[in-house]
Amino acid sequence: MPRIRNDPNLNICPDYASEDFANTRAQLVNDNTTEEQTVQLLRNIWQANNTLDKRLWQQQVEDDREERAHLERMEEDEQERLNQECTNEEEDARKEERKKNKYKYIPIQNSGIPDDPAITPCSYALRKLDKGEYLELWYFTNDGLDEAATKKTMDDDAVILSTLADGSTAWVSSASTRSARSVVKDEDIPFEEFCQACPRFLAALEEADWPQDRIRMMALFWRNLQYTKPSNADAGTLPSSLQ
Repeated sequence: MPRIRNDPNLNICPDYASEDFANTRAQLVNDNTTEEQTVQLLRNIWQANNTLDKRLWQQQVEDDREERAHLERMEEDEQERLNQECTNEEEDARKEERKKNKYKYIPIQNSGIPDDPAITPCSYALRKLDKGEYLELWYFTNDGLDEAATKKTMDDDAVILSTLADGSTAWVSSASTRSARSVVKDEDIPFEEFCQACPRFLAALEEADWPQDRIRMMALFWRNLQYTKPSNADAGTLPSSLQ
């Protein structure tokens, strides 16, 4: 349907009684229709057409409004898509930047300067704990920690040729041979050093992800030993239960 160019609500009914419409009236006047009736008939016809045009105009206005709203939604969706693409590109660029320069973006913990010195036993001791194997307390005494801090000229994973107890030779890790020469047996550790080593050992067990019930068992065992009062003759040595 052709578009209506002008709002029919603004149209005014012509004066069909004027001389401009004399020829039109003459064609309608007859024995049954007077000139006054002809004028009214022309007005009625105009009014009917105008009413129809008004309805068509209103429908056209509503259609135009819906089309504009649809176009606006499409523009908004397109703009949202473009914005999302821009956001994704920026996010990808940030991820790539963080990936290339990961040390630049490592979060810094909101904590103060640690008051306690770091406890770092030798790698041989840590491997023993990871495997759940027996390990002497000496590795967590001051002497054991000092040796772990100072004797690092040889890689703990390196292997060397060593003479075994039966006189044969075998390739063993350097850490195990070095430790074997200096390690002190648990029963020979002074009681003071035993008390120093126990909490360090427990902390290392937690770092090695030992089960909590095992850690509590060791803590309770060592606590009971520390509360065992040594005799005067054995002052400064471990209780017999650890020997």
